[in-house]
Amino acid sequence: MNRSKLFIALLITGFIYLFTPGMVSADGPENGSLPLCPPDMFIDTTQDCNPSGPTTYLLNMAEKGITFPETPLLYNKPDPSLSDVEYRYAYVSSNRAPIYQSLNDAINKNKENIVRWITPGFNYVSISQSEYSRGKYYHYTGIGWMSSDDLLITDVPLFQGVEFIETPNNDFGWVLSMFSPGGKAETKYTPGYDNDDYTGRYLEHQQLVQIYDVETVGNFDWYLIGPDEWVIQTAVAKISPRSNPPEGMAWNRWIEVNLYEQTLAVYDDRELVFATLVASGSNPFFTYPGIFTIEEKEDVTRMRWLTDPSIAYNLESVPWTMYFDESRAFHGAYWRASLGYPQSHGCVNLSVGDSHWLFDWADLGDRVYVFDPSGKTPLSESDR
Repeated sequence: MNRSKLFIALLITGFIYLFTPGMVSADGPENGSLPLCPPDMFIDTTQDCNPSGPTTYLLNMAEKGITFPETPLLYNKPDPSLSDVEYRYAYVSSNRAPIYQSLNDAINKNKENIVRWITPGFNYVSISQSEYSRGKYYHYTGIGWMSSDDLLITDVPLFQGVEFIETPNNDFGWVLSMFSPGGKAETKYTPGYDNDDYTGRYLEHQQLVQIYDVETVGNFDWYLIGPDEWVIQTAVAKISPRSNPPEGMAWNRWIEVNLYEQTLAVYDDRELVFATLVASGSNPFFTYPGIFTIEEKEDVTRMRWLTDPSIAYNLESVPWTMYFDESRAFHGAYWRASLGYPQSHGCVNLSVGDSHWLFDWADLGDRVYVFDPSGKTPLSESDR
């Protein structure tokens, strides 16, 4: 049942009780002799009625912050053009792909003019020019020309976080349907799996939801995201807005990374101004908790790791990079189809649009607070 139908049902129920003679409440004869108050979000103390039934339900929902209709989060979507880049990107699908000096060399496979070979690993190149000849495409990568036989052109994911007009009163988060049973996030009327009471309502992947209440059932928290709609915590990447900086800190402006939730929040003048999903470092390449500062900013850079062939990577034209913990940085990850779980080599990966927003907002020296409320992330390499 959707919320508008629920509200109508409550109104009808309320008026049935209101105009049914002799209705006695379980509250006792004193209140039971009075008609039920009309369903409303507030009690009029001058009314001679019994605040039970639908009114009680609505008041209970109001105490949790649920209104009818629902009060929306006050946010804006960032400018979509922040996701624009001057390149196209391609995944190198061949284990050992040649880069030729000229287009003619590539077309004729002139091995004498191979600039270099791309070594096996996780490799992406950026493409600034393309030509079609003899039934296939050839792409210029900035170093030389490559054949489409060795490349898979990929689109830049367009996910973006949200800009807040004011700090929300409730926790909120993005739905991660890949962590739900069967890959679909369906809400339940009650928390936990004891009752087979699914609502039939499925939440979209990366849908933004508000969290009004939390109940722990077994080893997991369950979130109330609407009237009688519960979802397990693993299906939501949550943000709990702050009204003050982290304990012991006196900042007015900072970037906050929650390693457990895989979220990022930006505070300016102690107000939440931006929030989004991230992908931090996975074991053994952790993003370590701590307090850092933005040390260096680069519009575009190349990132590579060639020490260990089993985990080697070469990523060209990585956009909007900001280093905060030696080689660890915030940056756009055009190769990430989905965010919300650890998967990097230690950096904090964002969508291209979000990394651009953060790059424009941040200044050198701005504070970065990285934490893991679960306490499971090592504090340093020596603690692993």
